Amino acid sequence: MNILVLGSGGREHAISLKISQSPKTSKLIVAPGNAGTAQIATNVEVGVNDFEAIKKLVINKSIHLVVVGPEDPLVNGVHDFFLNDDELKSIPVIGPEKAAAELEGSKEFAKEFMMRHNIPTAAYESFTRESLEKGYAFLESLSPPYVLKADGLAAGKGVLILKDLQEAKDELKSMLVDSKFGNASATVVIEEFLNGIELSCFVLTDGTNYKILPTAKDYKRIGEGDTGLNTGGMGAISPVPFVDEVLMDKIEQQIVKPTVDGLKKDNLPYVGFIFIGLIKVGVEPKVIEYNVRMGDPETEVVIPRLKSDLVEVLSAMANGTLDQIDLQIDKRAATTVMAVSGGYPEAYEKGKEITGTENIQDSIVFHAGTKLSDGKVVTNGGRVIAITSFGKDFKEALKTSYQNMEKLHFDGMYYRKDLGFDL
Repeated sequence: MNILVLGSGGREHAISLKISQSPKTSKLIVAPGNAGTAQIATNVEVGVNDFEAIKKLVINKSIHLVVVGPEDPLVNGVHDFFLNDDELKSIPVIGPEKAAAELEGSKEFAKEFMMRHNIPTAAYESFTRESLEKGYAFLESLSPPYVLKADGLAAGKGVLILKDLQEAKDELKSMLVDSKFGNASATVVIEEFLNGIELSCFVLTDGTNYKILPTAKDYKRIGEGDTGLNTGGMGAISPVPFVDEVLMDKIEQQIVKPTVDGLKKDNLPYVGFIFIGLIKVGVEPKVIEYNVRMGDPETEVVIPRLKSDLVEVLSAMANGTLDQIDLQIDKRAATTVMAVSGGYPEAYEKGKEITGTENIQDSIVFHAGTKLSDGKVVTNGGRVIAITSFGKDFKEALKTSYQNMEKLHFDGMYYRKDLGFDL
């Protein structure tokens, strides 16, 4: 098969590496890709939202299957674009149609979906510029901390958790009136704070059947001890040590099954990955958010643990035969540590040469924000490179990742040294 992967991050490198290992893959193209995908596939400079250029690429390269990595093109309707084009409609796209992608595209839509299908989540209300005063009143009715979420896509940075009531009111005004997150915060969801420990559950679905991938836990804050600003993720661990059979059964029965059934009931066609951000409150799981694609950096620990042929799995999703697949999972733990640019998640410089990757042993190097420039690998984003390792438990795996991280270098490089501290 000729396969196209859309995206340029660590998630796409991890998915592409697994696809490249399948005997069913004849040609693998990544658009736009990074310096890591360039080693295993053909990178093509096409943007993930440039649907016309994607169409040309698909036709010119005789692509048989398209895997969409990031959320943006899904929310913008790339799957629908294929279905509505006579030359493309027979080519399967892994990723939901636009209507279903609203699960990530709109926090309010996701909340209404959960309420409709009795899926456990935090109590909430939505506000716009016109209802700012009502938003203030709702904040006053809650106990701190206060959770404010920009309704739309804000690159993983649109959620604020604030302890002070006045600060929460000021931020609500900044989001609604001053467009702190642009159009993404034209509507803001305020919800009750859930006190617990977070984890992520990843589901594959063909629209009717589903399979659950290994759980993972990522670390979003830039600073050690989970302090400082939110980032796209500083590292991840899989499986999550505190998830036992009892909790996993609750997650499946109370959340996964009603989600997949709910999509069908609401006539929201969904072939792809469902990422369910969860929080364990006491002994009960609740949904924090849905994403309509794999998480990053969680993909870098979840996909390497998949022993099954990923192309077979993706084909079954496209054909509606996922129930016939027996997912094989590596029993070992996997961890990934992310090296980021100095200054991230605020302003940072690009173009710093990366050295030392050739010295890394017993780990997998996943490129995220990198590119090739004059034959050298240089930084091209905030989150630059992830180092994934296996071990009998997450501590052993982390030790290997950290040993290898010390062999890596670029100006301003930073990584968290405390992953797993809360486990």
